[in-house]
Amino acid sequence: MLHRNRTVTLTTGDAAITITRDAQGIPQVRAAGERDLYRGLGWCHGSDRAIQLVLTRLAGRGRMAEHLRGGEELVEIDTALRTLGFHVDLAEEVAKLAPGDAELVDAYCAGVSEALAGRPPWELRLAGIRTIDPWTPEDCVLVSRLAGWVALAQSQGEMEDLLVDLVRAGAPRDLLDELFPGLLGDLDEDLIRRLLPGRRLVADGVRWSTLLPRPVASNNWALAPSRTRSGHALLANDPHLDVGRLPSVWQEVGVTTGERWFVGATMPGLPGLLIGRTNDLAWGATYAFMDATDSWIEDCRDGRCLRREAGEDSWVPVTERTETILRRGAAPLTVRVFETDRGILDGDPHEPGLRRATRWSAGRGAGAGSIAAAIAMFRARDVAEGMAAAGGIESAFNWVMADRHGSIGLQMSGLLPVRPSGANGLVPLPAWDPATAWDGWAAPEDLPRVQDPPEGYVITANNDLGHLGRVRPQNLPMGDSRATRIEELLSAREDWDVAGVAQVQLDEHSPQVARYLELLRPLLPDGVNGDLLRGWDGRFGPESRAATLFERWYRALVVEVFGGVLGRDVAHHLLEETGIVADFYANLDAVLLRERSAWFGDRTREEVYAQVALAALAAPARPWGEQQHVTMKHLLFGDRFPRALGFDRGPYPLPGSRGTPRQGTVYRSGGRETSFAPSLRVVTDFAADTVHTALAGGPSDRRFSRWYASSLPAWLAGRLTERRPPV
Repeated sequence: MLHRNRTVTLTTGDAAITITRDAQGIPQVRAAGERDLYRGLGWCHGSDRAIQLVLTRLAGRGRMAEHLRGGEELVEIDTALRTLGFHVDLAEEVAKLAPGDAELVDAYCAGVSEALAGRPPWELRLAGIRTIDPWTPEDCVLVSRLAGWVALAQSQGEMEDLLVDLVRAGAPRDLLDELFPGLLGDLDEDLIRRLLPGRRLVADGVRWSTLLPRPVASNNWALAPSRTRSGHALLANDPHLDVGRLPSVWQEVGVTTGERWFVGATMPGLPGLLIGRTNDLAWGATYAFMDATDSWIEDCRDGRCLRREAGEDSWVPVTERTETILRRGAAPLTVRVFETDRGILDGDPHEPGLRRATRWSAGRGAGAGSIAAAIAMFRARDVAEGMAAAGGIESAFNWVMADRHGSIGLQMSGLLPVRPSGANGLVPLPAWDPATAWDGWAAPEDLPRVQDPPEGYVITANNDLGHLGRVRPQNLPMGDSRATRIEELLSAREDWDVAGVAQVQLDEHSPQVARYLELLRPLLPDGVNGDLLRGWDGRFGPESRAATLFERWYRALVVEVFGGVLGRDVAHHLLEETGIVADFYANLDAVLLRERSAWFGDRTREEVYAQVALAALAAPARPWGEQQHVTMKHLLFGDRFPRALGFDRGPYPLPGSRGTPRQGTVYRSGGRETSFAPSLRVVTDFAADTVHTALAGGPSDRRFSRWYASSLPAWLAGRLTERRPPV
């Protein structure tokens, strides 16, 4: 461990590498060259985040039940991740790295392994882990895949599951068209209804494991010099992740080779400088909501699947892979995984009938490209070079950039499948038709991108960016509420500075709510609660009772409208145990805000709103901060030790909602409390060589380190801390 006022000097690199901490405990790496810089970064990750690294590797390789405990929860996670097969072709992927990049990855792994050598942290030993294997380039590829995949764990895939479930349940087509407007042209309802029951590729327990934090949402924007007080470009980013864990997924660092530096956030296990800035370039990321996951319908029999060429049918063998899951304290479990050239089957192809096959573009056969692109980002000297580098990242993110020359830009990344004309990726298509196969990937230059737009800003908040590309990668973007509010604020001024944009990151007003309040106010009942909502400004502050009332009404509206068709228990499940409302509220709003909807039956919108309001507003409301709060739990021992020992922190009020720039969302999924909030806030103005940050946690994953939650008080207070590059 690197303690305060202590300098560590590594002599195992090309030259001496010195590592210290700044006043907030953030590691500072000083190296003579890139190879030693990455070795030092690896050492910091291994020193401060050994628990996180070990658990992430066990999760990615499907070995948690083997090393931790053999209960049903971890077996479920291991089974799903073994089925996905991210561990299958790691060596082949590492071999794709160019020699220079491979040297840097090797140096990073050597640094991690050097820090991990010796006795494991007592927390791991208490859990039964006595030794830690060296970190390898294969582990880096695995973490790269996981970091991209968790963004899709309950977003696009879950909505595709919902569509299939609705069709199989007999939902009328007019209702489906309202919920998925303009997206169901290729829908063959008969085929979907004939699907055999199968297991979900991503079980609920995997979707919401705290080991795999999902970047469901984020904000980022860049301002041109014409809109800043300093006359220099300015960038802000706040990635929204599950903040109910310690440590945060991010580790802040400062690194320098003397002539080149970086200050910002990294992800332990990856040799990449992911969010922050160098001398020349600043960048931040949001999840792009690209549809990079598709399903097909396979016709199976006797371990084969149907293929049709030129009117001739043939039956081709399905590949089988056997995974043995070792369980601590229990007998091993054998899992058979079946795959076609379209993807992973949801069942056994020896049973005749129709089954779904699912594939994610950035899974197997990917990972090395993302690592190479991250390495290139550190070397980029301006926005144009940064956009070119970011375009090589294989997972779907929106990269917003600014440089010291005053340029700003946006580049979406991700392997977007080239699909048949008219196909959008949402509807499962027949796999036996060769025309439904993917035909490579869209070029990064065709994805949404822009440089130096005339309005002087670029903004992303998981909203639809299709107008900025030659292709439209998003068929189910998140709603535009956060993006609308951010643009409303940014467009109103031309004197932005760090303090000003930091307040935008903390803004708690929701345009989504404003749309409803305009319709709802005349329908509210008399009384205290009705008056509170009538006079509410749509701000989700912790003291607001009106925020609690509105959310109570909105949730009751979802159950009333959609429960009438799906069943009220199903509607409650969607609200309470999935991320559909948080991620895809725009699809629900497309129904709920309609003046007339087939989902309303024979009632008008006003009748539905008023009826729900009468019941939902009958009881008193607690302040929003008491209604919505989060407890940050230790990654390994969460809920297992008394609160007084300090492994878990909170509960803390969580301001904001799904539609506010300061996003705050809390619900249960897979039996766990899940939260989404700004896990990290970053602001930098090129007028100075500084970066201003706030992290939901601290540098270390060790409970009794002084740096375990050292950044948490500033994060809770909404206060940024100035970071300077190492000198």
